Amino acid sequence: MTAGQVILVIAAYLGGSLPFGYWAGRLHGIDIRQAGSGNTGATNVWRVLGKRVGIPVLLLDIAKGFVPALIGLQMAGAGTAIVAGAAAVVGHTFPVFLGFGGGKGMATSAGVVLAVTPVQGLVLAVVFVVVLWLFRYVSLASMVAAVLYPITCLLTGEPWPVIAFGAIAAVGIVARHRSNIGRLRAGTESQTRSFGRGAPGRGAT
Repeated sequence: MTAGQVILVIAAYLGGSLPFGYWAGRLHGIDIRQAGSGNTGATNVWRVLGKRVGIPVLLLDIAKGFVPALIGLQMAGAGTAIVAGAAAVVGHTFPVFLGFGGGKGMATSAGVVLAVTPVQGLVLAVVFVVVLWLFRYVSLASMVAAVLYPITCLLTGEPWPVIAFGAIAAVGIVARHRSNIGRLRAGTESQTRSFGRGAPGRGAT
């Protein structure tokens, strides 16, 4: 890797580590890690503080993956984009600024997907919305979209770094949803009836 690529990857991790959800909670006088699901991702922020706070956090979490991946794509192609995007996802999930305890990586991964494979990203966004509308489980919609991504990349002949990222991200996202899977199997997972403040549902981002 060139010096510029190394700097991009380090910057991507540090940018991914920026805990926007945690900061949003602090601005409203709460520690988001102690509220709702205890997750610092946008879904939990949305549920606890409402959509006026949740939407900006969601967009910022997506941007954490989108921006470095897009820069990497322009700098040296898909391989660099994927490495930078993956660094951002790791930063979001294990943020150095928050004791390595962050979100589940869905929103930041979505940002990488939108930068590198925008068509698949839009298709999976539709899949996410449809699954959420049918079953009302944010966790289920997140996992379905995550698992479908490497499959769609494989079917459409995307470069191997993209397929590898999709597969690794899918495994990571599903692993981060272990507790949600247990509740889904037990029939105790909370359903999302709305996206307003206090809406039930478990964080996915």
